[in-house]
Amino acid sequence: MSPPRSSSQKYKTYRADFSQRLTHGDHKPSKAGAGTTGIGPDGVPRGQQLGKRRNRGFLTLFNKFVELLRGHRVALALAVLTLSISTLVDLIPPLVSKIAIDNVIDGTEFGDGFIGRIGSSLPWSGEPKKLLLFLFFAVVLINVGSILVRVWGRWQATRITHRVRVEMRRRVFNHAIRLPLHRVFSLKSGGASSIIREDAGGVGELVFSMMYNPAGAVIQLVGVLLILAMTEWRLLIGAVILLPVVFLTHRMWIGRIRPLWRDIRATRSHIDSRVTEAFGGVRVVRTFGRERTEGTNFATDTHFMTRQELLGWWWNRAIDIVWRMLIPVALAGVLCYAGARIIDDRAAVAAGTLLPHQALTVGDLFMFLWYLASLLQPLALLASSAAGLQTSLAGLDRVLDLMEEPLESPTTPGAVAVEPDTVNGRIEMAGVTFAYPKSVAPALEDISFTAEPGHVVALVGPSGAGKTTLCNLIARFYDPTTGTVSLDGKDLRGVRVDSYRALLAIVEQDIFLFDGTVADNISYGRRGATPDQIADAARLANAHEFIETLPRGYSTWIGERGVKLSGGQRQRLAIARALLAEPRILILDEATSNLDTESERLIQASLRNLMADRTSFVIAHRLSTIAHADQILVMDKGRIIERGRHEVLIERSGRYRQMVRVQTHPQELLDDPDEDDVADEEVAEAAQS
Repeated sequence: MSPPRSSSQKYKTYRADFSQRLTHGDHKPSKAGAGTTGIGPDGVPRGQQLGKRRNRGFLTLFNKFVELLRGHRVALALAVLTLSISTLVDLIPPLVSKIAIDNVIDGTEFGDGFIGRIGSSLPWSGEPKKLLLFLFFAVVLINVGSILVRVWGRWQATRITHRVRVEMRRRVFNHAIRLPLHRVFSLKSGGASSIIREDAGGVGELVFSMMYNPAGAVIQLVGVLLILAMTEWRLLIGAVILLPVVFLTHRMWIGRIRPLWRDIRATRSHIDSRVTEAFGGVRVVRTFGRERTEGTNFATDTHFMTRQELLGWWWNRAIDIVWRMLIPVALAGVLCYAGARIIDDRAAVAAGTLLPHQALTVGDLFMFLWYLASLLQPLALLASSAAGLQTSLAGLDRVLDLMEEPLESPTTPGAVAVEPDTVNGRIEMAGVTFAYPKSVAPALEDISFTAEPGHVVALVGPSGAGKTTLCNLIARFYDPTTGTVSLDGKDLRGVRVDSYRALLAIVEQDIFLFDGTVADNISYGRRGATPDQIADAARLANAHEFIETLPRGYSTWIGERGVKLSGGQRQRLAIARALLAEPRILILDEATSNLDTESERLIQASLRNLMADRTSFVIAHRLSTIAHADQILVMDKGRIIERGRHEVLIERSGRYRQMVRVQTHPQELLDDPDEDDVADEEVAEAAQS
């Protein structure tokens, strides 16, 4: 059966899988739509897998968030304190209104109860008009003071929110950029951007949704319950009955909302990565006429995410509907109960069986309705904020998944930093075998060789032979599965990665340049480089001449990935960047592949100067560029099958000599593949010409 292709079909499959996951308590993203929008075999959109998923409970996430607030806890405590004061002060106006209605307007005497004692202690308690005026100014001043205190506290909480957001984005970026290369490649640039922007940024919102707003709601709830307990215990019992409703709505809905929003965030990350990929490969998209296909995929993914978001909207609204129905019903119930009590108490007072100050009054009714609304408001806020909280918690959950992934080549305890001035540059591999994560077959097997300081080691062989993988281990992008890679006799695992990388420069076949000026890109590997140093490096790389012809010279903006330059120009800028870095160890991966013959001749001497006194590893398919190498390693299927200098390997009837013949006498091999009558000296001369 073919996988669903439309967003509606994919959504139906998703709903079925999502319901099944909830039934079995599995909160991993769904496999719905696999094969239509890049959903991987584990059910996660390709490029968004974040390692092993962890089912974290609320308390676990809460504790993790509190840890993230280190450095902001005092400020947040002050913000919550001001909120508490403001919330408690806001509970005073209902008491004032009850006194104004009953004891001032109606003229009822103050009783012996809680409110009566407060009222009798007020100034001008025996003069109604003056007391009314005093109550008016008291309410105004109380409200103004409450607003000022609340605004100050909310400003502090807002500042903390933005600071936490910035801090989390910084931490996630710093962690993500240090992940192993295979994880970075699987994330894709758009997916990584989505996690940093959406998920890490949303963590800051937890300051309000998990700390500030719930604290205010709880304080208001407790305050109202205490006042009701001191004024009318029957209403207190009715209010307490409402509390389980909050728990029930949480159990019925919140358990569904967070997994859903986690799925939505995964879908959004997948869409971002697809968009980034489509625009990054726009030349390929247009070459094969796939604009409409990419547009259709984007629309399908977006429609599917919209359906997910609408489902989440309905579940959130269900909670709101429950509370919007509950509040007026509760208010109507209090109105009926208290109204009936007022009628009965008035009759009892008229009959002389009840003292006037003991009767339930209109002021009591007004106060009870106000407090009941104040009670239901924090309950509704707790329920609704808990629903909205799940969105931010889903983001925190994804961020924690990423942050708990191990970094590339972690620094071992006791690792030391190396200084360029003290490094000789002797690289040795001893019994190295390496397999990529989740790969069965090793990419390298039993590799052993030594690169002496200042020597040039050339790596040749067919595509997939393991040449780039070997250089990745030298650059310590990966650590070997078995065996050791050492620098001057010291295992690289015992060397701090950052200090070791400071010794390296890499020029690859697929050149990456940043969206900046020419000077910015050349000086990327050397902070504080002067304009003269930048120009000197460009001259050595044969780039100065074409740079001078650009509209603004070294200040010319070259666009993302250097799109405004030709392939050869980009490659020469990369060589200039490596030259300026003054590395001790140099890796050249087909560094001259995109240069025309004339430009290549011009920079070969510069490359020799660059490689002088530096340990250099050169990957080359054009064998004429590595005839001068001190050691040539011929690789095939992850093994070294031949090694030696060019002259030595040419004398043998081995793989290297055959490769040279393919490049220097291709027609002879086509005419007679078995013929081997080309003189050794002729092959050697042709290879070095």
